Amino acid sequence: MKIGVLALQGNFENHENVLRTLGIDPVKVRYPSQLDGVEGLVIPGGESTTLTHLMKTNNFFEPIKSFAKNNPVLGTCAGLIMMAKKIDDDRVKPLGMLDITVERNRYGRQVHSFSNIISVHFNSRDATILATFIRAPQIIERGPSVKVLATCDNLPVAVLEGLHLGITFHPEVDGISLFHEWLFHPVRNEITSDRISRKR
Repeated sequence: MKIGVLALQGNFENHENVLRTLGIDPVKVRYPSQLDGVEGLVIPGGESTTLTHLMKTNNFFEPIKSFAKNNPVLGTCAGLIMMAKKIDDDRVKPLGMLDITVERNRYGRQVHSFSNIISVHFNSRDATILATFIRAPQIIERGPSVKVLATCDNLPVAVLEGLHLGITFHPEVDGISLFHEWLFHPVRNEITSDRISRKR
């Protein structure tokens, strides 16, 4: 299995490392034509206004929308912002893949980054993990078809709609593989809470 990682900006190398731990072959995607050779896509964190500019410059918007009709996409932090339907900043052009409204940088600047315990709800089983939030956005509204997979202080921090999964924090920073495995691994429906992987 080959999964693309959008490699325009942001911490895409950590996502590649997480995919490798799952036996998945990561592919750096820098041109739209490279989407033809992968079965899923990760849109990593970074800076959403910069990511908007780079995606426009490289003509990624329509190819990613077309790709997402039949393939899973995972977005973390800025990646989730790009996947949203509505954003609180006109400088960001969202892809509209998740029926959510997002507020950018809800928790402040990078110096206000923090770690917190989140509750994960997969396959009717619950787990708690320590997650890292860096200039994190907040999901302030969601449509009825959006399923919450994780919460922090009763707020949604990981959501699923159809083939697509959006996360407000950075699982790749802590080596947490659960979300990548859930979306991309062939046996993802067998995942249980005791198979969470993280950096120690």
